[in-house]
Amino acid sequence: MKPVQIIRCVITSFLLMSFSLAGHAKENPMKYGPSHVELKKTEGRYRLFVNGEEFWVKGAGCEFGPCDLVALHGGNSIRTWRVNNGIKTGREVLDQAWENGLMVMMGLDVAGERHGFDYNDEAAVARQLEDIKKDVMELKDHPALLGWGIGNELNHRYTNMRVWDAVNDIARMIKEVDGNSVVTTMLAGFAPDDVKYIQDSCTYLDFLSVQMYADIINLGQRMTEAGYDGPFLVTEWGATGHWEMPATEWGSPVEQSSAEKADIIKLRYREAILSNQENCLGSYVFLWGQKQERTPTWYGLFTENGERTEAVNVMEYLWTGSWPEQMAPRILNAEIQDMGGRFDNVKLEEDALYSAIIEVENSGNENINTLNARAEILPEPEELSDGGDFEQRPQSIGGLIISATPREVVFRSPAQRGAYRLFIYISDDNSNTGTINIPFLIP
Repeated sequence: MKPVQIIRCVITSFLLMSFSLAGHAKENPMKYGPSHVELKKTEGRYRLFVNGEEFWVKGAGCEFGPCDLVALHGGNSIRTWRVNNGIKTGREVLDQAWENGLMVMMGLDVAGERHGFDYNDEAAVARQLEDIKKDVMELKDHPALLGWGIGNELNHRYTNMRVWDAVNDIARMIKEVDGNSVVTTMLAGFAPDDVKYIQDSCTYLDFLSVQMYADIINLGQRMTEAGYDGPFLVTEWGATGHWEMPATEWGSPVEQSSAEKADIIKLRYREAILSNQENCLGSYVFLWGQKQERTPTWYGLFTENGERTEAVNVMEYLWTGSWPEQMAPRILNAEIQDMGGRFDNVKLEEDALYSAIIEVENSGNENINTLNARAEILPEPEELSDGGDFEQRPQSIGGLIISATPREVVFRSPAQRGAYRLFIYISDDNSNTGTINIPFLIP
């Protein structure tokens, strides 16, 4: 991913200076000691403060993506799901964040009941606490550390409320050894029973964090229903979830185009996050990078090739108040000629020739005909993940795309029966891309 606009470099320099980090990029950050993070209520509003300065979280969830580019587009924080993601250690994540003027909400990987962990097993719970304490002790004094996120959606498909006792024990341990960072836990939704129990049991948490997608537009109502009027972070939000979208007759969820996602992300930020200035501490958009979950394009703000989608443009605008000079191409629609589009339960014959007509709006300076196009056909994934767990990306079927332009993709359908998708990518020469896909069935 290459920076293409001088103004973005200026934004980055400003962010670095605002945290007094300029000139420290190549130094050992630990020499500066920990940043002091506090939760305060001032003038009727809850806010985080970092070293005495108010800190509204303009963040993104990022582990394997271009986390350094969050600052380049105007953000000030990233959130992780675990200390060691298998590629970078927690120290390396924090060091990179420091170099780029970012604060980190560091995730602590707490075992979930749905993955087989038994919270009635006191010995296993004690071992988990000790393992987490080692991570906390190692990283607690890093100046890029904003706080600790204990577990991720531990209320997803669970029955044993003792998990919250374990969460409170972890939070208490952190408070005992780290007096500089805030502590939270990330909830899937805001169910009243969960919220009430956690409020009563997890007294060492500083605030709750919530993760919602389409339903985030009802966040204020959900908080009222749960009887919660305290501070909160939105630690996951973004595109409409695959479980929230209409599905084809054969069960494939219909994905929004990158343009539709950008529009809905802008709306949700304004309507659900900025609308609660009294309690909301900010948010982390999901996902600053790319992952396979039902499709390779569903949740990532970037493509597998590292290209920016329009959602990145939108987040830059929401974080800085200014649109980038170069916007991603907008795919308004795509339909397989004489067969239909995404919502039409398209059924094709085996090994037959078809044409997909594309409607593109280029918000940049180039003529549409100068844009680049590519396409691929993937089968639907065989094993579906749950709750964001790992999902294997299907292999692209070679030899089926005959030609691809910004206006039309000519392709041959697979020779075997099954459920598939035609993916279309329209990109410019500045690493910006629009995406859309059409699910289809060969019966």
